[in-house]
Amino acid sequence: MPLVAGVDSSTQSCKVVIRDADTGAFVRSGRASHPDGTEIDPAKWWRALQEAVIDAGGLDDVAAISIAAQQHGMVVLDDRGRVIRPALLWNDTRSASAAQELVAEIGAEAYAARTGSVPVASFTATKLRWLQQAEPDNALRVAAVALPHDWLSWRLRGFGPAADGPVDTTGTAGTTGSVDTTSSVDTTGSVDTTGSVDTTGSVDTTGSVDTTGTTGSGSTAGIAATAGSGSPISSVGSASSDVASASPLGPVLTQLTTDRSDASGTGYWSPTANDYDLDLFTRALGHAAVLPRVLAANDRAGVTVALSEGGTTWLPAGIIVGVGAGDNAGAALGLGANAGDVIVSIGTSGTVFAVTNNPVTDATGTVAGFASASGDFLPLVATLNAARVLDSIAGLLDVDYDTLGELGVQAEPGSGGLVLQPYFAGERTPNLPSATASIFGMTLGSTTRPNLARAAIEGMLCGLADGLDAVRAQGVEARRILLIGGAAQNTAVRRIAAQVFDAPVSVPAPGEYVADGAAVQAAWALTGRRPEWPISTAAEPTPDFRPVIRAQYAAHAQR
Repeated sequence: MPLVAGVDSSTQSCKVVIRDADTGAFVRSGRASHPDGTEIDPAKWWRALQEAVIDAGGLDDVAAISIAAQQHGMVVLDDRGRVIRPALLWNDTRSASAAQELVAEIGAEAYAARTGSVPVASFTATKLRWLQQAEPDNALRVAAVALPHDWLSWRLRGFGPAADGPVDTTGTAGTTGSVDTTSSVDTTGSVDTTGSVDTTGSVDTTGSVDTTGTTGSGSTAGIAATAGSGSPISSVGSASSDVASASPLGPVLTQLTTDRSDASGTGYWSPTANDYDLDLFTRALGHAAVLPRVLAANDRAGVTVALSEGGTTWLPAGIIVGVGAGDNAGAALGLGANAGDVIVSIGTSGTVFAVTNNPVTDATGTVAGFASASGDFLPLVATLNAARVLDSIAGLLDVDYDTLGELGVQAEPGSGGLVLQPYFAGERTPNLPSATASIFGMTLGSTTRPNLARAAIEGMLCGLADGLDAVRAQGVEARRILLIGGAAQNTAVRRIAAQVFDAPVSVPAPGEYVADGAAVQAAWALTGRRPEWPISTAAEPTPDFRPVIRAQYAAHAQR
């Protein structure tokens, strides 16, 4: 009964789920919180991962691990492997004008053709352009750029910031680097100051990589770092704790790895070409830097080395490390989504996405043409307003979620003509960043507590249904809606969803599906085959499509 661990390093927290690799049976779990904010010192992710592993009872009996994490986050490293400044997260919008500049320079249609998506402020490329303009000294120090899951997986494998003293890590990552899959990691290996790592086999900075079982089917595109060494501590904040926790194998930047799903959210990698677009990257940052090798879904990134904290070993050596994934792709993998399944996730914000065999290129920017964690594609639409809509109206009515739902089902479909357009935080789909929420159809008869409660639920779901329309317009078939997220557990939300969506709705049992997807990856890396674990269903509301709901909503749509 081999065990595997899946990690979800999200915006809010780090969750570790341990499952049986053969059956998928839940064994145990742990979690730790991340600080709030739109930028964060990655050392805090590392600390939370340690705490979550310990909270889960440790990894002594675990054979493989993989990490799924929030997409897009910009982690910039200097030539000694140190984080230059706090990572800018997906929800940091200071790069909005940089996104507009890049699209104006390249053209939306060309961007979609080259990367599958038209970048917005969440994308990594826009954050690099912002860095180049707002913090030019920091931009010049960038020797490598990673995403959150890339950096955490790198650290698990023993790589990371250098100890004090000179080290040369500015070698190029080869575009056709070879991989020796027969060697094992010697956790007592030393870091050679010429850049070669002795781990019972060497890491050659010209692109030959020995990572103890890493396969070479993924893209290995990388470019030579040209950043200067600079000061070790940024004036705007640095993960200075990195210096105190120097890694056992040192800052071998060419050992950074990623997967197709996360790479596809950068704005400089193509899910159709399966390669970096280096022109777009250097346009964003202003110079070349090392980029993570992009591995295939069934690859291994390497193995762990033993790591200790306070004299106690929290990470055993020799655990296989899977390739990792972006969070939405991880959720799709954890749900076992197949062609015909469209996932509608109702969190603080909302997402609509599907696993497809064919790539998507939407020049309007509405649908992001991401890659999946299973080797396919993951067209995705994001909305800014989802569960927060219910929070707002529940607060206005001074009720909790359950009571809001009870009020809502007292009203008829269509809420007596009351329509809530729920753009409380502006909106991304449609792209109306300055919009505000509005209520239409208020009369003496329609303005009741039940109608307002129902209008909140209908408005939230109509915004997500607009996202479904956009995905369908790209040729995606929707035979079933998988409704997930905290709000999906509300009985009224489920019932009204069956009236808003014109496809059958299924509500999987509550679970940590991003972490579960990472556990699937870990099992895949361990056994060489993708597991098919059973998924429990919490509800399948009776289909009851009511066209009036969306017709009323569309009548007041902003374009």
